[in-house]
Amino acid sequence: MSSVLAADGIVKHFGAFTALDRVSFSLERGRTLGVVGESGSGKSTLGRIVMRLMAPDAGVVTLGDDDLFSMSERQLRMARRRIQLVPQDPRHALNPTMTVQQSLAFQLRAQGIPSREWAARCVELLARVSLTADYLHAYPHELSGGQAQRIAIARAIANNPEVIVADEAVSALDKSVQAQVLNTFAELQSDLGVALFFISHDLAVIEHISDDVLVLNRGEVVESGPTRAVLDDPKDPYTRVLLDARHSAEAI
Repeated sequence: MSSVLAADGIVKHFGAFTALDRVSFSLERGRTLGVVGESGSGKSTLGRIVMRLMAPDAGVVTLGDDDLFSMSERQLRMARRRIQLVPQDPRHALNPTMTVQQSLAFQLRAQGIPSREWAARCVELLARVSLTADYLHAYPHELSGGQAQRIAIARAIANNPEVIVADEAVSALDKSVQAQVLNTFAELQSDLGVALFFISHDLAVIEHISDDVLVLNRGEVVESGPTRAVLDDPKDPYTRVLLDARHSAEAI
């Protein structure tokens, strides 16, 4: 199966600091790639690069068959419909002056959906993330963390993307709400076939949601492969450190 998102040899420097050193991966339709590492590992930098919010110093990122960094402005506008972001803190990402319906309608307008269809599509999008139409008139400050994250997911799927980049998308939520949001991602993937590029420092979250895993340490890929195979038999000492930390947290 061909990849919907791939990177080859990504390098990124910040002055003398190497944030990413020859990072490569491939993500197929309908699968989840979990990108895990501690703070400073380079995972969020990689996320910004695959969203073309930051340029690499070397390497190639492809969205389908298209080189993301060789696109014209017009091509990039079209490509942004194919790859969407779910941020860490949606209540800061959602416009505080817009209701949920206005935020979703903004996305639908950008997609070229006729305005007469917005109301029905907004209700449909909320249903996709297990929320009722009652939330259409809510403002971000009136939502819980889990509800706000579901709205962010609904906004991300409004454009029927091929890829969703989730950057620490559940790290600000308590454990019970984390599970609900992760299940929402899994249901959407099953229904829509969307690929997930899922960034987290939490190995338990990565284990729960990912088909494949990319372990980053100081900008380098120290281990990658099917999640179960990597976590059941880690080859790199850093992966074992992450596993030990997860087991210690679970024991508390």
